[in-house]
This record gives sequence, structure tokens and C-alpha cells, in this order.
Amino acid sequence: MESFFNIKIYPLSGAEKMKFKVVINEDLEDGGYNVSCPALPGCHSQGDTMEEALENIKDAIQGCMEVINQRAL
Repeated sequence: MESFFNIKIYPLSGAEKMKFKVVINEDLEDGGYNVSCPALPGCHSQGDTMEEALENIKDAIQGCMEVINQRAL
């Protein structure tokens, strides 16, 4: 079952809090949950629980935003 959540995080230190839509799918084959952020292609994570997956995608979003920011310099 696919679920959608909006999460608010500080994507970069000193930045304003931003809202990102994430999509969570239960991994029926391996267990746990897979999560992605459609606004950031290639930004994916996973977790054993839905809560863990949501925390992990926050870290992944921050990492993606840091790379984007570095490339913009």
C-alpha cells in the first residue's frame, strides 16, 4: 500500500524549514518500508518501520540538498 506524507525539515544548516512530499511503500518481499522524495529524483531510503523510514528519508533529503548546493557553486 502506497502512502503519502508531507515532512518539514531544514534541508541545509541556516536554511528555512521546507516541506517535501514523500511516498512510502511497504516492502512485501523483504519486509520494512521503502520511501522516496519525488521532488528529488534518486532520493530514496528505507527502514524497518514506517517511523524509521521517515527519519531516514529526512537524512537522505538533507544529503541530496547538500550535493545540489555544492554543484550550484
